[in-house]
Amino acid sequence: MPTWFVTGFPGFLGSALVGRLLDRAGAGTTLTCLVQPRFRDVAVARVAALEAAWPAARGRLRLVEGDITRPDLGLGASGYAALQAGVEAIYHLAAVYDLGVRREVGMRVNVDGTRHVLQLADGCSALRRLHYVSTCYVSGRYDGVFTEDDLDVGQRFNNHYEETKYLAEVAVQEAMRQGLPATVYRPAIVVGDSRTGATQKYDGPYYLIRWVLRWRRVAPMPLFGDPHRVEVNLVPSDYVIDALAYLSAQSETAGRVYHLSDPRPETVDGVLRLIEQTTGRRLLRLRLPPGPSLALMTHVPRLARWTGIEPQALPYFSHPTRYTCANTLRDLDGSGIACPALADYLPMLVAYVQAHPDVPATAMY
Repeated sequence: MPTWFVTGFPGFLGSALVGRLLDRAGAGTTLTCLVQPRFRDVAVARVAALEAAWPAARGRLRLVEGDITRPDLGLGASGYAALQAGVEAIYHLAAVYDLGVRREVGMRVNVDGTRHVLQLADGCSALRRLHYVSTCYVSGRYDGVFTEDDLDVGQRFNNHYEETKYLAEVAVQEAMRQGLPATVYRPAIVVGDSRTGATQKYDGPYYLIRWVLRWRRVAPMPLFGDPHRVEVNLVPSDYVIDALAYLSAQSETAGRVYHLSDPRPETVDGVLRLIEQTTGRRLLRLRLPPGPSLALMTHVPRLARWTGIEPQALPYFSHPTRYTCANTLRDLDGSGIACPALADYLPMLVAYVQAHPDVPATAMY
């Protein structure tokens, strides 16, 4: 039976993507999801929910316990060989999505894990394509416009997350040059669903939203860099999933890289103005030097705990990179899929934070 293999389940994007793939996969196709043993109970619950939503999917979702950090993915020789024999498509989403990740962990999960998935793909005789989810932030702190054709531009990185995702994509693109059929998708900063606001973790812009909501009328807001020049490229999770599901179904997208980014992103100042309008709070803007501020937040943990803002998030207030998405716009044309403006869905994000204050700020890994 043909198999589509998915890593990153039951993570936020992985769970949403599996639902979309069930819509598209033929009745005879099985979706096999690699799940870490400690997340098996969560995964079983997600499968039950998906099968309830898609009754025709019953029996087509298969969970296998494993780990991408192991060369055989933790499947053992026989399980590994059986998987290779039937896989037609691989969707590799598993990664550490954490700006504060230690380099050793990022290398083991993001880099070695991706290399192990590439090794699996190399032995899949029926493989039609590998779909790899990277990030726009393989750009690091490149000062200028970063296109879908760019990768190594001599950039330096904000953190080990960016660095290890860059190294992982380097490995994927090298395999593509050697003949692997693959497509790379680079989301920008992914936030909640634009229709419901739902998300699995509060990081990125959620630090700002939660900070502002702590104040009744006026919230102090530190600023780093030029808020009128620095762009904040946010994309709702449903746009990312819709675009990924659609593009991965088109044969002509093989060999291409796609920025799943907002073609008209807000600046830092634009984001803050929208937060003011949505929350009803006024922001007291305080210009601060980024270097000393980052050092202070890093070396005084109580300050980070009090603000709820992780030190690793501060460099993005002065992020110098701008992203183009020409491939994405061209190949989504006529699909009805487009990135909504932040102004249209920020109220849903804020409402979700207010209704669900206990969502964690950490990722599953």
